[in-house]
Parts: sequence; structure tokens; C-alpha cells
Amino acid sequence: MKLHKESKGTITVATILFIIISVLAIYFLKMWSLLIIMPLLVVYSLVFWFFRVPERDILEHRENVIAPVDGKVVMIKEVEETEFLKGKAIQVSIFMSPLNVHICRYPVSGNVIYKKYHPGKYLVAWHEKSSTENERTTVAVETATNNKVVFRQIAGYVARRIVFYCNEGDQAKAGHEFGFIKFGSRMDVFLPLDTEIICKIGDITKGGVDVIAKMKD
Repeated sequence: MKLHKESKGTITVATILFIIISVLAIYFLKMWSLLIIMPLLVVYSLVFWFFRVPERDILEHRENVIAPVDGKVVMIKEVEETEFLKGKAIQVSIFMSPLNVHICRYPVSGNVIYKKYHPGKYLVAWHEKSSTENERTTVAVETATNNKVVFRQIAGYVARRIVFYCNEGDQAKAGHEFGFIKFGSRMDVFLPLDTEIICKIGDITKGGVDVIAKMKD
């Protein structure tokens, strides 16, 4: 199983803790040590599972908006996007549980024209206000269809580390990685009002593969 590069520090700490706790359990609990070690082994394995990098067949896209993450669609509504678009947009929000793949992918192809990191709170990721009050990053891409699309990584109650690798001027390719969020979070995508929304609330998305919307060319 291939592991994400962001796993290095977390897995190192998890390994050290697993060894120390296991040794102490064996020393003090003897034959009862398995009552500690077995649940600990499950948690230790989940850390590796969280940082997995699955193989995905990424296609070329022009009008299509691709699911930026694995997760569940929890919101589709018309909103006022005040940071970059300064106007109305359709917001599609996808919630990621700690068991989802947490690689963040470009939802559209084009050129990165804006990026900004915002410190903030750690409300639960499905809370509507988390989009504007939680720790987050905002990225905007001008697409090949001459549309401006904004997407936002949002830290949740558990997620306390957001990583994004893109810079202004970079070429965005739909479905390709631009960042990572650790341990549960949300992604918001803000689309033009005339965008055809294909997904619906409750849909389970596969990042980099599933088409969630289609923009007018």
C-alpha cells in the first residue's frame, strides 16, 4: 500500500507510542497485555489506512467539475461567496470522515489565480458556519471555459492540519492533487449559477473520478 508523504511524522510518532505502550503492557500486565495491545494495534493500523494513496484513473476534463475529495455531499445551495467571487454562487460541500482518503484534488482545470490561508476555529466540519469561521484555505481557478471557481479546504473538530501545495500561476488539472487534510474535514466548491449540478445531497463521492457538475462553456 502506497502512503502519502504527509504520513511520515504521524506514523513515526504512532510507531514510537505503539512500541512504548506495548512494552509497558507486557512488562506490567503479563498475560493480560493483549487486552491493551490488540485494540492499540487496530488504532495503529487505522493510522496507516488513513494515509493510503489509492490508484485513480484520472481523465482530462474541460467542462466537468470533478469531486475534489472522497466523502459525502452534505450541502448544495445558492450562497454569497464574499472572499473572492464577491457574488452569488452555488456551493457544493463534501464532508470527509476520518476513514475517507484525505487527498484534496483540483475540481476543475485552468490556472490558479488566488490562494489564501485563514486561521480560525474548529467547529464540526458539517456546521454551515465552518466555511467562514474555521481554519481554512481558499483557492480560485480560472477555468478553460472562462469561469472562475473557488474551492475551500476546511478543518473540522478533529482535523488540525491543512496542507496545500499550489501557488498562484500554477496550472490546475482536474482530479490531480493540490493538498491534504489530516483526520476529518470538509471541502466546499463554489460554482457559477448557471452550472449544471449533477450530484445530490447524500451522494458518496470518489475524489478525482466522479463528476459532480458541468459548467457552461
